[in-house]
Amino acid sequence: MFKIFYNDHKDRLFGYLLRKSGNYHLAADIMQESFTRYLERYNEREHNPALLFTIGRNLLLDHIRQTRSNISYEDEEHGQAVDQEHIYQVHEEARRVLSALQQMNDEERDILSLLVSSGLSYREIAEITGNSEANIKVKIHRSRIKLKKILKENRR
Repeated sequence: MFKIFYNDHKDRLFGYLLRKSGNYHLAADIMQESFTRYLERYNEREHNPALLFTIGRNLLLDHIRQTRSNISYEDEEHGQAVDQEHIYQVHEEARRVLSALQQMNDEERDILSLLVSSGLSYREIAEITGNSEANIKVKIHRSRIKLKKILKENRR
């Protein structure tokens, strides 16, 4: 049962942590630690993805507080690829988006990362962040507009 839960959520949790931290190895470590803590403390029959993402989010915030340093948003190349030009374009676009996210405040970055990476509902994101569902909808809308504006300005 837990194996299915892990397989269903590992990529989304990793994507969220990567977008939030910008560090591949840190995201991988925190993803594993999140599942470990979830399994140790919340061995339930019905698994809760919102709780898993809350654990991952809190672990990342704890790490950031402990290190008190700027997190690098450098791209990392993983694996072999046939089309180097396509890979370059994808990396450049990812770098641009991560750079634009870095220009946003922590809350905006957090809710956009949760939305894109987790597959969670607005209600679950509201639960994780401690906001109302209506407030999350407004914040996500405004954050998307701000991200588009930053990307457009950076393109000039």
